[in-house]
Amino acid sequence: MSKKQDYIVAWMEVRGKRFEILVRPELAFRYKEKGDVDLEDVLWTDTIYRDVRKGLKASPEEVKKAFGTSDPRRVAEKILKEGEIQLTEEQRRKLLEAKRRQIISYIARNAIDPTTGRPIPEARIEAALEEVRFPINLWRDAESQAVEAVRLIARVMPIRLAKALLEVKIPPPHSGRAYQALMRMGEVKKADWLPDGSLKAEIEIPAGAQVEVTSRIQALARGAAEVKVKKVA
Repeated sequence: MSKKQDYIVAWMEVRGKRFEILVRPELAFRYKEKGDVDLEDVLWTDTIYRDVRKGLKASPEEVKKAFGTSDPRRVAEKILKEGEIQLTEEQRRKLLEAKRRQIISYIARNAIDPTTGRPIPEARIEAALEEVRFPINLWRDAESQAVEAVRLIARVMPIRLAKALLEVKIPPPHSGRAYQALMRMGEVKKADWLPDGSLKAEIEIPAGAQVEVTSRIQALARGAAEVKVKKVA
């Protein structure tokens, strides 16, 4: 094992017996949350242990009896998805803070103040989260938690999730590459090429991203674009 804390223990109890594997902390967390990481990159070793600290390995027979297979990859996958990941306090603190920032960022991008129709600053959202004492779950995705958080925050400040429909007109010198760029910014609802070569389009985006997307469109068109908010709903 490495002298550095490059690994942590993931474990699962089956029929009264504990089975452990060694995994890389951040990758194991991502694998458990999203499943978008290669299992080979997550595992420190493919050994199944009864007790990592004592160096006690599980026999193939007891692994098969507990999991129905002795294939270490399939066993590791089950442990990661259904078991527990043993984080240090520092690792847990860092991961919780990262999750909190993801939730705040999602809300800021997707929510507005319904009394003004304007985006809400992240600092204000952060203060509201603290006020309602929103409990952040390390193992749940940020988006679903953000939706729940908005419902709680709405008790202490005006806020709702919304979409904005922008009407955009980009002049000929920049219109050729604009369509693909707009598709990356949001959902293009309508696009028309005008006789002079300009592109006129309607794009739906998260309501909180109006300033960001408008800036990106103007940068694309060297400040020559016409952008107006057609609807926020």
